Amino acid sequence: MSFSPASVVETALLNSRLRRIVLEVDNPAVLDVKPAGDSAVGVYFDVDDHPGGAGRNYSVRHQDGRLLTLDVVLHSRGPGTEWASEAAAGDRVVLDHARSWYRPPPRTDWQLLVSDLSGLPATARIVEQLPRDAVALVVVEVAASEDLEYLPGHPNVTVLPSIGTGNGAAASTLMSTVGDLELPAGHGYCWFAGEAAESRAVRKYLRSEGWTIEQYDITGYWRLDSEAWDARFAEVVDDVLPVYEQALTAGKGDKAAFEEFDEACERIGL
Repeated sequence: MSFSPASVVETALLNSRLRRIVLEVDNPAVLDVKPAGDSAVGVYFDVDDHPGGAGRNYSVRHQDGRLLTLDVVLHSRGPGTEWASEAAAGDRVVLDHARSWYRPPPRTDWQLLVSDLSGLPATARIVEQLPRDAVALVVVEVAASEDLEYLPGHPNVTVLPSIGTGNGAAASTLMSTVGDLELPAGHGYCWFAGEAAESRAVRKYLRSEGWTIEQYDITGYWRLDSEAWDARFAEVVDDVLPVYEQALTAGKGDKAAFEEFDEACERIGL
């Protein structure tokens, strides 16, 4: 068992798209939330139907003992938005699948942090935890300028915003922005959290520029055409899933195995 029930203890609207929800975890040691800047947990809304009920993954903005703070992006519809919009003190949920991806190597001269709204809370926490002498470029795709006010200040962080693009409302510019950057000299590290197709494009671009697999952690937090993608994946799962499993069996590690799996998906049009 790696899950724990939790109770809502406080909520607050941060802006028209972000709602803060503070949870008190019943069994924090069992849940084992990771300390990394992009630490995340799965929130399952029906405590009587876990693990079968609906749930969504959210970044942990703050952690203080048994208290977890989640800043949830509100969308026009969906079970996650419905829960986050209506959550009130005393409501119960189940938390599961605590994990993280952000792992810059010891030899890192500068960082490139790329996200849309879905990755904004994790981006904010990463920036907040950066040492004062750390250098970072932050490429963010947001709905409105007020979303940028959510990011903490840092003396050596440069924010490069794109307002009104991506996020399911328009075509994303994350890949084109990254491709146009004049990156600093030295050994860089890229962390990406956003739409899955853009994550693939950014990863392929960095590899074409000579970046090694240790220099990035690139994660698709959501998918624009998820229903169509899921339907197509169900048709070919027996062809592509073994690629991932065989890579793990060969000892290639989860990140390398996922890249081989993603390349197999791309070859068949996914």
